[in-house]
Amino acid sequence: MERLKNKVALISGGARGQGAAEARLFASEGAKVAIGDVRDELTKQTAEAINAMLGANTVLAVHLDVTRAADWHGAVETCVREFGGLDILVNNAGIANRKGLEQTSEEEWDAIVNVNQKGVWLGMKTAVPAMRQRGGGSIINISSIFGLIGSAGSTAYHGTKGAVRLLTKAAAVQYAPEKIRVNSIHPGLIYTPMVEEGRDQQELQPVIDLTPMKRGAKPEEVAWCVLFLASDEASYVTGAELAVDGGYSAA
Repeated sequence: MERLKNKVALISGGARGQGAAEARLFASEGAKVAIGDVRDELTKQTAEAINAMLGANTVLAVHLDVTRAADWHGAVETCVREFGGLDILVNNAGIANRKGLEQTSEEEWDAIVNVNQKGVWLGMKTAVPAMRQRGGGSIINISSIFGLIGSAGSTAYHGTKGAVRLLTKAAAVQYAPEKIRVNSIHPGLIYTPMVEEGRDQQELQPVIDLTPMKRGAKPEEVAWCVLFLASDEASYVTGAELAVDGGYSAA
């Protein structure tokens, strides 16, 4: 249970859902973890719960609005000050809506681009210098199957998640000589609060019906894949895209 021993990780959107699952798994595998989110009280509760579970103070909460460069600098500086550096970044924070092209307002478009696309760029831009000081690192950007395929709605979400896919590849090529690996994960239907809020099982059933494995996934099933890409086991993997979707994008 020490696949991330002596590693330091920063996870955005870590207060709940996939981010919280990643933080629990990383900490259980020996990492020191900073979880960043705009939900300050929930972020603190998540960090405290993980520390209590492990009987150690290996997880800390930081305020992180991913659209603000100052927040990113503060989060990375906290990792360096409290844990000695930064080895792993998981760009997990994201927002969505299900509106089509004509139905999406300019304000809605800008909000989703700022979090999902600008936030990933800012995270990588801020983390790379700290990773360089450690002699390398691993960045995992959480995209979506909607960064691989199209649908009749969610126009802004598609646009940003597709951008994350290629931002990942561009960064992977740029930073490979510095031993900084950059990969993307593309989840399908994952039972997170963001997916479940305002929806019932009947609304999600058509997605399940089109998924070859005929089910959605738990956040932990994504976290295990993130763990692999974060670990030295993936030392020759960069610029890759991993679909965690029960076969949805292959069908």
